[in-house]
Amino acid sequence: MSQRVLLTSKEVHIILHRLACQLIENHGDFENTVLIGLQPRGIFVAQRLEKILKEDYGVDGLKLGLLDITFFRDDFRRNPNPLEANKTTIDFIVEDKNVVFIDDVLYTGRSIRAALTAIQSFGRPANVELLTLIDRRFSRHLPIQPNYRGRQVDVINGERVVVCWKENEEEDVVYLINQ
Repeated sequence: MSQRVLLTSKEVHIILHRLACQLIENHGDFENTVLIGLQPRGIFVAQRLEKILKEDYGVDGLKLGLLDITFFRDDFRRNPNPLEANKTTIDFIVEDKNVVFIDDVLYTGRSIRAALTAIQSFGRPANVELLTLIDRRFSRHLPIQPNYRGRQVDVINGERVVVCWKENEEEDVVYLINQ
């Protein structure tokens, strides 16, 4: 098994700021926009973006929710091990709001399809966008593309993209692992 660094801590920092600026360009004061981090790994990207938007760019009134999609996935019954759901924390209605789903890696698109189904429990959004730190091109099972992408990478089937966060793995780094 070999690994190489796709993004260093500095590159992750720069990309997150660029993504925050793109969100500001498209959503202004976020009055009609909510951010939804997808459990489990998308929440780290979402929380980082929330912090950048509030502290560095002075965005007030930003709404951030965390959405668990475990039992909305079309493949959850195929796992031989019992699944453990994460917590959904959305204390607002998404009816007629612009929703930005946030995830760390876009791979097959199945997580996003599940999120589209799960979010309906909180209202009907006016618009849904997707922000992802890493876009694994050539891996889609569904016709889903991000509106905002940090880095697009071409990854073959025997390779994995692993995103590490300072909060969990003590460093911000993205690896490409060849198994």
